[in-house]
Amino acid sequence: MRNILRLLIILTMFCGTAYSQKYELGKVSIKELQEKRHAADTAAAAAVIYKKAKTSFKFTEKDGFVAVHDIEMRIKIYKKEGLSLANYEIPYYVGYENINQDNLTLWEATTYNAENGKIEKTKLTGSGTFKEKVNEKWKVLTFTLPNVRVGSVLEFKYSIRTENIESFPLFEFQREIPVNYAEYRTEIPAYYIYKRLVKGFVDIKSDSKVESATRRWIDDNHNPQTIDYLEINSTHIAKDIPAIKKEDYVDNIQNYTSSIDYELEVLKRTNEPDKNIAKTWEGVTKSIYDYADFGKQLNTRQYFEGDLKTILKGTESQEEKINAIFNFVKAKVKWNKKFGIYTDVGVKEAYQNRVGNVAEINFILISMLNYSELISYPVLVSTVNNGITSYPNKTAFNYIVASVEMGGKRVLLDAAGEYTAPGIVPEYALNWTGRLIREHGDSEAVDMVPAISSKNTITVMSALDATGKISGKARIIKTDYEALAFRRQFAGLNRDIYLEKLENKYYGMRIANYEIQNEKNNTAPIQETFEFTSDNVAEIIGDKMYIYPLLFFTQTKNPFVQDERKLPVFFGYPKQNKYTLNIDLPEGYTVESIPAPISITTGEGVGSFKFNIQASGNKIQVLVTSELNRMLVAAEFYSIIKDYYKKIIDKQNEKIILKKI
Repeated sequence: MRNILRLLIILTMFCGTAYSQKYELGKVSIKELQEKRHAADTAAAAAVIYKKAKTSFKFTEKDGFVAVHDIEMRIKIYKKEGLSLANYEIPYYVGYENINQDNLTLWEATTYNAENGKIEKTKLTGSGTFKEKVNEKWKVLTFTLPNVRVGSVLEFKYSIRTENIESFPLFEFQREIPVNYAEYRTEIPAYYIYKRLVKGFVDIKSDSKVESATRRWIDDNHNPQTIDYLEINSTHIAKDIPAIKKEDYVDNIQNYTSSIDYELEVLKRTNEPDKNIAKTWEGVTKSIYDYADFGKQLNTRQYFEGDLKTILKGTESQEEKINAIFNFVKAKVKWNKKFGIYTDVGVKEAYQNRVGNVAEINFILISMLNYSELISYPVLVSTVNNGITSYPNKTAFNYIVASVEMGGKRVLLDAAGEYTAPGIVPEYALNWTGRLIREHGDSEAVDMVPAISSKNTITVMSALDATGKISGKARIIKTDYEALAFRRQFAGLNRDIYLEKLENKYYGMRIANYEIQNEKNNTAPIQETFEFTSDNVAEIIGDKMYIYPLLFFTQTKNPFVQDERKLPVFFGYPKQNKYTLNIDLPEGYTVESIPAPISITTGEGVGSFKFNIQASGNKIQVLVTSELNRMLVAAEFYSIIKDYYKKIIDKQNEKIILKKI
């Protein structure tokens, strides 16, 4: 994983010379309109001709320095699949407590078409845009460019003015369509030092220099005022950027999409020591705890004291106390499906109303655990869909889980997740590394990859008849994340619908007398038992019968078919599949041959596969174990993974051969 981070993420020092190209809003050419396909990617439905953004700072006596982010873009539509790019939603924040809400302005939105060799312009009018309130903290500007068709060129420009200077909007050089030219410029007063993160595989040329700047204004007494200061001006440019292509077994494609991110690191003050904002994890931790919606909420406890005595009555061990508190919080406060590391309404109100966001629910859990003399801390997490964070950063996290010490080990808890249990947090929280933080500033990385493999154990007792039909009983036991995935996918599903899915999955097997245990007990393994019959595991040719060793569990297709791969392979969590299949042979048949045993490993501890068949009299036992021990595997390992799966599938598809006596 460290190698992947080194490949993907570069904290830049900004050296080198940036190349520039002149693109201006409104300067659309007839050549652009008449272009029928993208030169480098002829299959592209559309392309970004150019994307430019600029972050600068304005100064007013009332508000001091405020940031202005200007974004403009020109897009060419080649195919009807690209017409959806006429629709845009731009979110902006309005939920600040101590500063004014962000202000978003759409300056220009125009569609260009070629008509009889001339350029036709259609401008977006006010009726084609609207601002909508999403919740108490966010609004969104929605607009649709008019008169868009295949061949159109679209242009728009908007600005966001914000007093929040702690981070800038993420600038993405790469998209799901090709980008011909992308440029991001920043002009930052030297009072503010930002951490700059470049991510992805695109070659980005960067340049940075220090220049003098002046701001003038008229004060409230109508007197002219001037401020002179130094400004750090940077430019980041990339050209001929290929589309980012989705691939199977990818956690979040945004983790690998080329982009640049800014977060405030140090605030420099005249005649005062520098203020560390996010230079170190200590600074990040302290600033997070300073928020009233974080530190104060963790220290609020009076609202649950009476209930806690009842909850802990009769408990003695650490494990009993943790389970009692965890189960109480899960039942007491339902998750409203809102993410975030800060509270919305506060823990007391969430507790009383029995509903809250993930921070409120897990803050209640942490507070109860600590009040009960158990050692618990919050762990900041960036969910899989939110992307990764790898440097001191307080804006990249969007989820909270609890950590508690139990029996000398750290156990992660999430009382918001519906099917979670102690040590089992939702799959979407298993995203590389979390950050455990403590009130006084110290923190530590928490590996979100489970240390123990989740198991899928299958046992079959079966018998073949002379027609090739097989019947028997099966037991499937799923532990940990395999059990969680099952509950998330199938809990509450109509039993007949589920069995139909199961029968289709196993090549038309017919199931009877299905039973399931522990479906609602999240701390116990899922156990399924059923009887089955199947006509699809054996083939009779002449006096011989050919049988798949793994019966209807046989894997027939390699999931990795590309010649090469650019993105890492994401397996989610370590897992083990173990099969023990006992087969009684039909009367009048004997074993002619069985596949040879095999043991395969990928190397570097990534995966292993063991296959063995034992034949004795009229019985065959098939023993197969496959393991994946990594959550994420670097793209450089792809050819090994592909070959590993090919060998596994080839072995599974070798046949047991029976012959008539």
